Amino acid sequence: MKISAWGVNRSLRFSGILLILGLAVELTSLVWERPLAFLLFAFVGGALVALGVVVYLYSLVSRAH
Repeated sequence: MKISAWGVNRSLRFSGILLILGLAVELTSLVWERPLAFLLFAFVGGALVALGVVVYLYSLVSRAH
């Protein structure tokens, strides 16, 4: 049981890191006033946040009983 709990904690930590990185990229792109900032916000920041959410949900669903 402790081994599976360790895997869940690790994947939850990884998803949190992805979410924080995505939000940091989006915050940076909001301050930056260039046309490339929208692409950074939409694609890079959005992809990191979406990947963080997917990893979070997958870690909850794939938990061993």
